[in-house]
Amino acid sequence: MAKKDGADTIESLSFEAALKELEEIVGRLERGQVELEDSIRIYERGTALKAHCEAKLRNAEARVQKLLLGPNGPAGAEPLDVT
Repeated sequence: MAKKDGADTIESLSFEAALKELEEIVGRLERGQVELEDSIRIYERGTALKAHCEAKLRNAEARVQKLLLGPNGPAGAEPLDVT
């Protein structure tokens, strides 16, 4: 499990671990029980976690699409529009 003090690098986290930590950060910020400096620090980490999760999802999408493409082109699948 990821340590909240940043000892674990974000790049080493799985998608699920990063998402869980991001959800915890959002919860803490929404409750408003975090001091200003801590709020800034965890918001920055949350932003990095969000970017990490998005990159993991894009990578997974590319891998799935590669699997779905046959030797003669698309095998009945259309690219997912993530925008």
